[in-house]
Amino acid sequence: MTSEARRLPVRDLAYIATFAAIVAVLGLVPPVVLPVSGGIPVTAQSLGVMLAGAILGARRGFFALLLFVALVALGLPLLSGGRGGLAVFVGPSAGFVIGFPFAAYAVGWFTERFCRDGRYRLGRGIAAALLGGVGVLYVFGAVGFMMVTQLSPLPVLVFIPGDVIKAVIAALVARGVHAAYPGLLATSRTRTTDHVRADAS
Repeated sequence: MTSEARRLPVRDLAYIATFAAIVAVLGLVPPVVLPVSGGIPVTAQSLGVMLAGAILGARRGFFALLLFVALVALGLPLLSGGRGGLAVFVGPSAGFVIGFPFAAYAVGWFTERFCRDGRYRLGRGIAAALLGGVGVLYVFGAVGFMMVTQLSPLPVLVFIPGDVIKAVIAALVARGVHAAYPGLLATSRTRTTDHVRADAS
């Protein structure tokens, strides 16, 4: 565990563990492999990535997905279809799995900046989920696919329409959560700023 993670309050650690578990539960949804997808399955877990960033913010969303990816690397069959272990990281979908924490961070980062007043707005939330959960994640996914298969990343693009729908769903869910539990994003930003100030002093 990094020194940054050790500084997280107990409640934040609970949020992180909860969202890592949510992503794992979404892996129970059976994967679908399309004929033109290059062997990469369609799964519900990218929705969990977007939810983690949109609800928890950048820092906690990152650690939630980092925990999830670490458990997968240790061999737990948490990916859709019961996949786990180091073999996952040399398959055609390796870039997506590696990109999960960074995509969650990006969704949270954009969400925090688009909703600076603490109010979660649906349109801005969808934009944040698209930029991080589709834009950033697909950069990792496409690069990983090319490195593993030595093929064009065009098959990866077949997933974009489905992930656009997931971004809308994630924003709708996040709006409901933030309406019920206001201050989640503000708390995340405040703690991050406090740590930066403490490190600088």
